[in-house]
Amino acid sequence: MKIAVLGGAGAMGCLFGGRLAQAGHAVTLVDVAGEAVEAINANGLLVTNESGPVETIRVCATADPSQAGVADLIIVLVKGQHTEAAMSRALSLVGENSWVLTLQNGWGNTARLAQIVGESKVLAGVTLHSVTTLAPGHIQHAGRGPTTLGELDGSVSPRLTRIRQALSEAGFEVDLTGNIVKVIWSKLALNVCALPACALLRFRSGELVEHFGTIELMKALLHEVVAVANTQGIDLGFEERWEAITRQLERASRVRASMLQDVENRRPTEIDTITGAIVECGRRMNIPTPYNSALFWLVKSLQETF
Repeated sequence: MKIAVLGGAGAMGCLFGGRLAQAGHAVTLVDVAGEAVEAINANGLLVTNESGPVETIRVCATADPSQAGVADLIIVLVKGQHTEAAMSRALSLVGENSWVLTLQNGWGNTARLAQIVGESKVLAGVTLHSVTTLAPGHIQHAGRGPTTLGELDGSVSPRLTRIRQALSEAGFEVDLTGNIVKVIWSKLALNVCALPACALLRFRSGELVEHFGTIELMKALLHEVVAVANTQGIDLGFEERWEAITRQLERASRVRASMLQDVENRRPTEIDTITGAIVECGRRMNIPTPYNSALFWLVKSLQETF
Protein backbone atom coordinates (compact mmCIF):
# COMPACT_ATOMS: atom_id res chain seq x y z
CA MET A 1 0.00 0.00 0.00
CA LYS A 2 1.19 3.52 -0.76
CA ILE A 3 0.87 5.50 2.47
CA ALA A 4 1.45 9.14 3.39
CA VAL A 5 1.60 10.20 7.04
CA LEU A 6 0.56 13.82 7.52
CA GLY A 7 2.43 15.13 10.53
CA GLY A 8 4.82 12.27 9.89
CA ALA A 9 7.91 13.79 11.49
CA GLY A 10 6.13 14.12 14.83
CA ALA A 11 6.47 11.44 17.48
CA MET A 12 3.33 9.45 16.68
CA GLY A 13 3.71 9.98 12.94
CA CYS A 14 7.24 8.57 13.07
CA LEU A 15 6.04 5.52 15.00
CA PHE A 16 3.23 4.62 12.61
CA GLY A 17 5.07 5.60 9.44
CA GLY A 18 8.27 3.86 10.47
CA ARG A 19 6.60 0.59 11.42
CA LEU A 20 4.51 0.54 8.24
CA ALA A 21 7.67 1.14 6.19
CA GLN A 22 9.36 -1.75 7.99
CA ALA A 23 6.40 -3.94 7.05
CA GLY A 24 7.06 -3.26 3.36
CA HIS A 25 4.67 -0.43 2.53
CA ALA A 26 5.73 2.57 0.44
CA VAL A 27 5.57 5.25 3.14
CA THR A 28 6.28 8.97 2.95
CA LEU A 29 6.37 11.11 6.08
CA VAL A 30 4.99 14.56 5.24
CA ASP A 31 5.76 17.36 7.68
CA VAL A 32 6.64 21.06 7.75
CA ALA A 33 9.34 20.42 10.38
CA GLY A 34 12.32 20.82 8.07
CA GLU A 35 15.00 19.85 10.59
CA ALA A 36 13.30 16.53 11.34
CA VAL A 37 12.68 15.82 7.64
CA GLU A 38 16.36 16.42 6.87
CA ALA A 39 17.51 14.22 9.77
CA ILE A 40 15.27 11.32 8.73
CA ASN A 41 16.40 11.48 5.10
CA ALA A 42 20.07 11.76 6.06
CA ASN A 43 20.32 9.31 8.96
CA GLY A 44 17.13 7.26 8.89
CA LEU A 45 14.42 7.34 11.53
CA LEU A 46 15.88 6.43 14.93
CA VAL A 47 13.60 4.54 17.32
CA THR A 48 14.51 3.89 20.95
CA ASN A 49 12.24 1.08 22.14
CA GLU A 50 11.02 0.21 25.63
CA SER A 51 13.90 -2.25 25.78
CA GLY A 52 16.68 -3.14 23.42
CA PRO A 53 18.97 -1.20 21.08
CA VAL A 54 18.11 1.86 19.00
CA GLU A 55 16.64 0.89 15.62
CA THR A 56 17.30 2.73 12.38
CA ILE A 57 14.38 2.65 9.93
CA ARG A 58 14.80 3.86 6.37
CA VAL A 59 11.73 5.85 5.33
CA CYS A 60 11.20 8.81 3.00
CA ALA A 61 10.32 12.21 4.44
CA THR A 62 9.39 15.47 2.75
CA ALA A 63 8.07 18.93 3.53
CA ASP A 64 6.41 19.10 0.10
CA PRO A 65 3.28 16.89 -0.18
CA SER A 66 3.37 17.02 -3.98
CA GLN A 67 6.61 15.02 -3.94
CA ALA A 68 4.77 12.05 -2.40
CA GLY A 69 2.23 11.69 -5.20
CA VAL A 70 -1.26 10.26 -4.71
CA ALA A 71 -1.53 7.89 -1.75
CA ASP A 72 -3.83 4.93 -1.15
CA LEU A 73 -3.99 5.84 2.53
CA ILE A 74 -3.32 9.19 4.22
CA ILE A 75 -2.87 8.89 8.00
CA VAL A 76 -3.43 12.24 9.69
CA LEU A 77 -1.42 12.83 12.86
CA VAL A 78 -1.00 16.61 12.98
CA LYS A 79 -2.21 18.48 16.06
CA GLY A 80 -5.92 19.15 15.94
CA GLN A 81 -5.56 22.91 15.54
CA HIS A 82 -3.54 22.35 12.35
CA THR A 83 -5.94 19.88 10.70
CA GLU A 84 -7.56 22.18 8.15
CA ALA A 85 -4.35 23.91 7.12
CA ALA A 86 -2.35 20.67 6.84
CA MET A 87 -4.98 18.76 4.87
CA SER A 88 -5.70 21.69 2.55
CA ARG A 89 -1.98 21.99 1.82
CA ALA A 90 -1.72 18.26 1.10
CA LEU A 91 -4.63 17.77 -1.32
CA SER A 92 -2.15 16.49 -3.92
CA LEU A 93 -2.02 13.29 -1.84
CA VAL A 94 -5.73 12.63 -2.31
CA GLY A 95 -6.92 10.71 -5.36
CA GLU A 96 -10.29 9.31 -6.36
CA ASN A 97 -9.72 6.10 -4.39
CA SER A 98 -7.69 7.48 -1.47
CA TRP A 99 -8.69 6.96 2.17
CA VAL A 100 -8.02 9.47 4.94
CA LEU A 101 -7.61 8.05 8.45
CA THR A 102 -7.37 10.35 11.48
CA LEU A 103 -5.61 9.01 14.57
CA GLN A 104 -5.46 12.44 16.19
CA ASN A 105 -6.29 13.46 19.73
CA GLY A 106 -9.36 15.52 20.50
CA TRP A 107 -12.83 16.00 19.07
CA GLY A 108 -13.89 17.44 15.72
CA ASN A 109 -11.10 16.20 13.46
CA THR A 110 -13.33 13.95 11.35
CA ALA A 111 -15.68 16.84 10.59
CA ARG A 112 -12.79 19.11 9.67
CA LEU A 113 -11.33 16.52 7.31
CA ALA A 114 -14.72 15.68 5.80
CA GLN A 115 -15.24 19.33 4.86
CA ILE A 116 -12.01 19.25 2.85
CA VAL A 117 -11.87 15.76 1.27
CA GLY A 118 -15.49 14.58 1.55
CA GLU A 119 -17.03 12.43 4.26
CA SER A 120 -16.90 9.24 2.19
CA LYS A 121 -13.09 9.25 2.27
CA VAL A 122 -12.73 9.70 6.04
CA LEU A 123 -12.18 6.99 8.64
CA ALA A 124 -11.42 7.52 12.31
CA GLY A 125 -9.27 5.85 14.91
CA VAL A 126 -7.80 6.12 18.37
CA THR A 127 -4.43 4.87 19.57
CA LEU A 128 -3.05 4.47 23.09
CA HIS A 129 0.64 4.23 22.21
CA SER A 130 2.96 6.63 24.04
CA VAL A 131 5.80 8.20 22.06
CA THR A 132 8.32 10.92 22.90
CA THR A 133 10.53 12.93 20.54
CA LEU A 134 14.13 12.78 21.78
CA ALA A 135 15.60 14.81 18.91
CA PRO A 136 14.62 15.61 15.31
CA GLY A 137 14.18 12.24 13.61
CA HIS A 138 14.66 10.29 16.88
CA ILE A 139 11.71 8.99 18.93
CA GLN A 140 11.29 6.88 22.04
CA HIS A 141 8.47 4.34 21.99
CA ALA A 142 7.59 4.67 25.67
CA GLY A 143 4.43 2.62 25.97
CA ARG A 144 2.20 0.29 23.98
CA GLY A 145 -1.58 0.16 23.75
CA PRO A 146 -4.37 -0.84 21.39
CA THR A 147 -5.41 1.07 18.28
CA THR A 148 -9.12 1.10 17.43
CA LEU A 149 -10.51 1.92 13.98
CA GLY A 150 -14.02 2.60 12.73
CA GLU A 151 -16.12 3.87 9.86
CA LEU A 152 -18.16 6.99 10.56
CA ASP A 153 -21.35 5.09 9.61
CA GLY A 154 -20.57 2.18 11.96
CA SER A 155 -19.98 -0.40 9.23
CA VAL A 156 -17.09 -2.86 9.11
CA SER A 157 -15.99 -2.21 5.56
CA PRO A 158 -13.43 -3.99 3.36
CA ARG A 159 -11.15 -0.92 3.50
CA LEU A 160 -11.28 -0.95 7.30
CA THR A 161 -10.27 -4.60 7.31
CA ARG A 162 -7.44 -3.89 4.86
CA ILE A 163 -6.07 -1.06 7.03
CA ARG A 164 -6.26 -3.28 10.11
CA GLN A 165 -4.29 -5.96 8.29
CA ALA A 166 -1.59 -3.47 7.28
CA LEU A 167 -1.25 -2.12 10.83
CA SER A 168 -1.30 -5.60 12.35
CA GLU A 169 1.50 -6.71 10.02
CA ALA A 170 3.43 -3.63 11.22
CA GLY A 171 3.18 -4.84 14.82
CA PHE A 172 0.19 -2.85 16.08
CA GLU A 173 -2.64 -4.35 18.11
CA VAL A 174 -5.75 -3.26 16.19
CA ASP A 175 -9.46 -3.55 17.00
CA LEU A 176 -12.42 -2.58 14.83
CA THR A 177 -15.55 -0.98 16.25
CA GLY A 178 -19.04 -0.15 15.08
CA ASN A 179 -19.14 2.87 17.42
CA ILE A 180 -15.99 4.89 16.80
CA VAL A 181 -17.60 8.06 18.21
CA LYS A 182 -17.87 6.46 21.65
CA VAL A 183 -14.26 5.27 21.41
CA ILE A 184 -13.08 8.77 20.48
CA TRP A 185 -14.95 10.22 23.45
CA SER A 186 -13.53 7.54 25.73
CA LYS A 187 -10.01 8.63 24.85
CA LEU A 188 -11.09 12.28 24.98
CA ALA A 189 -12.14 11.64 28.59
CA LEU A 190 -8.66 10.27 29.37
CA ASN A 191 -6.96 13.23 27.70
CA VAL A 192 -9.19 15.80 29.40
CA CYS A 193 -8.44 14.32 32.81
CA ALA A 194 -4.71 13.85 32.33
CA LEU A 195 -3.11 16.15 29.78
CA PRO A 196 -3.80 19.66 31.17
CA ALA A 197 -3.01 18.58 34.73
CA CYS A 198 0.29 16.99 33.62
CA ALA A 199 1.18 20.11 31.63
CA LEU A 200 0.41 22.54 34.46
CA LEU A 201 1.91 20.51 37.31
CA ARG A 202 4.84 19.06 35.29
CA PHE A 203 3.70 15.60 36.44
CA ARG A 204 4.37 12.34 34.65
CA SER A 205 1.18 10.37 33.96
CA GLY A 206 1.35 8.03 36.93
CA GLU A 207 1.80 10.86 39.42
CA LEU A 208 -1.78 11.97 38.82
CA VAL A 209 -3.14 8.91 40.64
CA GLU A 210 -0.73 9.28 43.57
CA HIS A 211 -2.23 12.45 45.06
CA PHE A 212 -5.65 13.10 46.59
CA GLY A 213 -5.93 16.54 44.97
CA THR A 214 -5.32 15.39 41.40
CA ILE A 215 -7.57 12.35 41.85
CA GLU A 216 -10.45 14.59 42.99
CA LEU A 217 -9.74 17.07 40.18
CA MET A 218 -9.80 14.33 37.54
CA LYS A 219 -13.08 12.97 38.92
CA ALA A 220 -14.64 16.43 38.65
CA LEU A 221 -13.35 16.82 35.08
CA LEU A 222 -14.69 13.40 34.15
CA HIS A 223 -18.15 14.13 35.56
CA GLU A 224 -18.34 17.09 33.20
CA VAL A 225 -17.19 15.02 30.19
CA VAL A 226 -19.78 12.32 30.93
CA ALA A 227 -22.57 14.91 31.25
CA VAL A 228 -21.66 16.56 27.95
CA ALA A 229 -21.32 13.20 26.16
CA ASN A 230 -24.58 11.73 27.48
CA THR A 231 -26.54 14.84 26.48
CA GLN A 232 -25.35 14.20 22.90
CA GLY A 233 -26.46 10.57 23.04
CA ILE A 234 -22.94 9.22 23.56
CA ASP A 235 -23.22 6.57 26.26
CA LEU A 236 -20.28 7.09 28.63
CA GLY A 237 -20.50 5.72 32.16
CA PHE A 238 -18.53 7.46 34.92
CA GLU A 239 -17.41 4.35 36.82
CA GLU A 240 -16.34 2.47 33.70
CA ARG A 241 -14.38 5.47 32.40
CA TRP A 242 -12.79 6.20 35.75
CA GLU A 243 -11.55 2.63 36.10
CA ALA A 244 -10.14 2.70 32.53
CA ILE A 245 -8.44 6.08 33.06
CA THR A 246 -6.74 5.12 36.32
CA ARG A 247 -5.63 1.81 34.83
CA GLN A 248 -4.11 3.56 31.81
CA LEU A 249 -2.33 6.16 33.95
CA GLU A 250 -0.87 3.45 36.19
CA ARG A 251 0.29 1.46 33.16
CA ALA A 252 1.93 4.55 31.63
CA SER A 253 3.27 5.73 34.98
CA ARG A 254 6.59 7.16 33.70
CA VAL A 255 5.26 8.60 30.43
CA ARG A 256 5.61 12.33 29.80
CA ALA A 257 2.23 13.29 28.39
CA SER A 258 2.13 14.97 24.98
CA MET A 259 0.83 18.25 26.42
CA LEU A 260 3.61 18.26 29.00
CA GLN A 261 6.15 17.79 26.19
CA ASP A 262 4.59 20.72 24.33
CA VAL A 263 4.80 22.97 27.39
CA GLU A 264 8.39 21.93 28.13
CA ASN A 265 9.31 22.80 24.54
CA ARG A 266 7.24 26.00 24.60
CA ARG A 267 5.00 24.83 21.75
CA PRO A 268 1.25 25.41 21.32
CA THR A 269 -0.75 22.55 22.82
CA GLU A 270 -3.91 20.76 21.69
CA ILE A 271 -5.95 22.33 24.49
CA ASP A 272 -8.54 23.74 22.06
CA THR A 273 -9.54 20.35 20.61
CA ILE A 274 -9.38 18.53 23.96
CA THR A 275 -10.52 20.55 26.96
CA GLY A 276 -11.80 23.32 24.69
CA ALA A 277 -14.11 20.83 22.98
CA ILE A 278 -15.77 20.00 26.31
CA VAL A 279 -16.16 23.67 27.21
CA GLU A 280 -17.66 24.48 23.80
CA CYS A 281 -20.07 21.53 23.86
CA GLY A 282 -21.11 22.44 27.40
CA ARG A 283 -21.77 26.02 26.35
CA ARG A 284 -23.93 24.93 23.41
CA MET A 285 -25.98 22.54 25.53
CA ASN A 286 -26.15 24.74 28.63
CA ILE A 287 -24.15 22.27 30.76
CA PRO A 288 -21.78 23.88 33.29
CA THR A 289 -18.12 22.89 32.88
CA PRO A 290 -16.33 24.98 35.53
CA TYR A 291 -13.42 22.60 36.12
CA ASN A 292 -12.66 22.15 32.43
CA SER A 293 -13.06 25.89 31.87
CA ALA A 294 -10.54 26.65 34.61
CA LEU A 295 -7.90 24.30 33.16
CA PHE A 296 -8.61 25.52 29.64
CA TRP A 297 -7.87 29.14 30.56
CA LEU A 298 -4.85 28.22 32.67
CA VAL A 299 -3.23 26.34 29.78
CA LYS A 300 -4.18 29.09 27.31
CA SER A 301 -2.59 31.67 29.63
CA LEU A 302 0.56 29.56 29.97
CA GLN A 303 0.81 29.35 26.17
CA GLU A 304 0.71 33.12 25.92
CA THR A 305 4.11 33.21 27.69
CA PHE A 306 5.83 31.14 25.02
